[in-house]
Amino acid sequence: MVDPLYAWWAQQLVLCEWAFEPEPIMIETDAATARLAELGVMESGELGWRLIEALRTGSPDPARLLAGLELVALAGAAGWLTETRARHWALRLTDEITGHFASLDAWHEALLHAKSAEGWVRGDDVFWEACEALAALEHQGEGITWELIAEWVTHHRRKPLSLWPDGPGEGVWRLRAAFAPLPGLPAARPDGPEGEEARRWLSHDWQLEDRTALIQNLLWMAGQGQRHGWDLDATRLLQAQGDARGQWRESLGEAEQDYGQVMLDFIDKGEPLEWAAWDWLRMVDLAWLGICAGWLTLDEGHDFAVHAADLLQRRYSDWSALARSYQRGRSLFEGSNCLADMARDWELLLGSPVSPWRVPLQELLDEQEKQASRQAVAEWRRSARHWVLALASVREPELAMRQGLLQPLPQARRDDALQYLQETLGLYPDEGIEALARYWLPAQAHHLNQLAADAAHSALPPSDTPFGRPALADLGSLAALKQGSRHAATIHMAEKYAFYLQMAMDSEAFDPTALEALAESLRGTLSRFYPDARRLLEAWAQWEALLPEGEHPPLVNEIRWHLDDPGSPFHWLDWRSTQWQEPGPRPTLSRFTAMALVGPLNSAAWSEPHRESEREAASIHEWIDSHYGLHGQAELIEFLDFLLEAGDRQDYQINYAPYTLNAQRLASEIAMLDSGDLSEEDRNHLLRLQRVRDNTDGCNELDMTAWDIAQAVDLAIAGRQLGWLDESAFASVLERSHALAAAHYGGWRAYASGLHAGFSFFMGDTPERESFLEGFRQALVAWLSGAPPLAGAWASLDFPGARPSHWAPQHIDTLPGDTRTLH
Repeated sequence: MVDPLYAWWAQQLVLCEWAFEPEPIMIETDAATARLAELGVMESGELGWRLIEALRTGSPDPARLLAGLELVALAGAAGWLTETRARHWALRLTDEITGHFASLDAWHEALLHAKSAEGWVRGDDVFWEACEALAALEHQGEGITWELIAEWVTHHRRKPLSLWPDGPGEGVWRLRAAFAPLPGLPAARPDGPEGEEARRWLSHDWQLEDRTALIQNLLWMAGQGQRHGWDLDATRLLQAQGDARGQWRESLGEAEQDYGQVMLDFIDKGEPLEWAAWDWLRMVDLAWLGICAGWLTLDEGHDFAVHAADLLQRRYSDWSALARSYQRGRSLFEGSNCLADMARDWELLLGSPVSPWRVPLQELLDEQEKQASRQAVAEWRRSARHWVLALASVREPELAMRQGLLQPLPQARRDDALQYLQETLGLYPDEGIEALARYWLPAQAHHLNQLAADAAHSALPPSDTPFGRPALADLGSLAALKQGSRHAATIHMAEKYAFYLQMAMDSEAFDPTALEALAESLRGTLSRFYPDARRLLEAWAQWEALLPEGEHPPLVNEIRWHLDDPGSPFHWLDWRSTQWQEPGPRPTLSRFTAMALVGPLNSAAWSEPHRESEREAASIHEWIDSHYGLHGQAELIEFLDFLLEAGDRQDYQINYAPYTLNAQRLASEIAMLDSGDLSEEDRNHLLRLQRVRDNTDGCNELDMTAWDIAQAVDLAIAGRQLGWLDESAFASVLERSHALAAAHYGGWRAYASGLHAGFSFFMGDTPERESFLEGFRQALVAWLSGAPPLAGAWASLDFPGARPSHWAPQHIDTLPGDTRTLH
């Protein structure tokens, strides 16, 4: 039985100088491919554009319609179109022809007119002869008549035509029409010309040379891309005042000046500052090329493409919004505003009745596809290493390029990481991975959470202290902590820890298995405190705003970018706690309180002390030797016992307190010493007698046991760092110090006064005395008031032996042993 469409089609191909062939797509493949090349159609993307152009809206172009019939036949023969799809395209083209031309003569006349417009002159010509021959056949009733084919097409018009991939899981590739409308599906042909061309394109245009780099780039485009930097620039520019915008552009390098001008033009004209489609559409293109190059399996490439489509659907309601977003991104990338070319660049895709984008954007995927893709993308980021990367990349965005498969790092990067660890942290490989525990600060998180809870209930310590008041700015920072009361503060120190951990990984100078275990611990801890990415990022942004780092601008904009962007890696991490083992030990609340007794004699101890390297130990040993003359474990333990049992307070009681009862004897002693040359020891004795006479800083009235306690804790921490005290001995010193403080004082204010009096009284002869005392008093103000918040821990802790006086935080991010008290 004669197929009316094929018969009609074959007849029209005669006009293209074809021999009459009842099966138009049955010519030899090589001949079809060669003819396509002659017509300038080297690949299926160009075929797609030609077919869409043939059926563009408006007055029909008969020459393009006829050329379309030929291209479809050739593409079907070459294997670029399936037989069904080739038939559907032929049917659609025939529908257009019969719908616009009333008869075969009208069709031929239009073709002849089109030929004339191309410079063809009617005469003895194959085309003219073919037209007349086909007309004669119809008039004699020996061909497929115009009426018959028109009626047949009308009958079949009611059936859906599959012009583009539309089977299960195929619709996503319609997105690649932004670069080339493809009537077929990607196929891995690594050994053929398609694979060779794909690899050339990947190398030349993307600078990608292998599968690992391709996957890393796909994950980067999904999770960060170029939009990240553009978004942050736009956010800062919107916040800029006065001449800051112009200064920003001037600060850009010469190569970025045009980009800067386009960005400023968008802002000035009120253009939406959104361009994510630039990343996500190109991601689809990259996935297609990866399949063709043989670097991705069809399933892998499909999952990446669906992930891009999933993100696009979350951001855009329709194709027009998507296209304009892409055009903005292209403008920024090229440094030239392309929005004026919007209609010209996107007319065919947005307006053609046969565009692959005629399907609504939101109907491109089914739920099963999306779920499978989400699982696949999450699988690429399954390892705990990706938690470290995600956290560290907020400070160093380039790290986002390292997602997916591991790739060897350049030596320069390893050297830079090692230099950072040594110069910034004082961390050396010979210390081992255990040294990283010193940067895990759970007590600091507890302190911040407690201050935030107290601030929320207006229960912060009094700002007036025996030593003065904090600066207004510091008090404001403290009061503002109430804004963080709903957010666990562990992320504030954990993100810094993650960055240090990433540097240790990059240095490749530490045990990789141990580093992986620390990453797993980090994941487990954060998953426990924050149930999802939104909670973690909101907490991070809040605490970052509350505790800016001095000279470094806050990372709030960077953090909130990840909160708002659906592709951010944070939303695709493996959010589960497989274990409850923190990267470093978490001290009990009473132990933290005991360590806090050191006060401003040293920096706040936010974590358990750890054995230091020989390099660091030498410095600690020198300090102990120069200040106390201690040279080993036995001497340290003996001196600690002395401090806790008698200490400098006993020296005062024996050698100076009696003078307070006999002013005449005190004056005589001072006069005698002040009249001659003195040794250093006698000089210090004279100074102390003068302080007794003047009751300097209340030395005759205040209990100076705090001075001995603080020294004991300070030395015990140093002894633990040197390895001179084991865990049991260290715990014993802390317990004795805790008990001694509770026995002598009722609160931190009294303890601070005693500590200050002891510090002042027993200070040796030094010209810096007044500056030392002033600095110590300022530190005591900060420790007592909690302003600034990270100066010290007293403001968040109940004094040893005192009744609980703090509000319980709203979350579990606290030290064990915390007393829950209802107020």
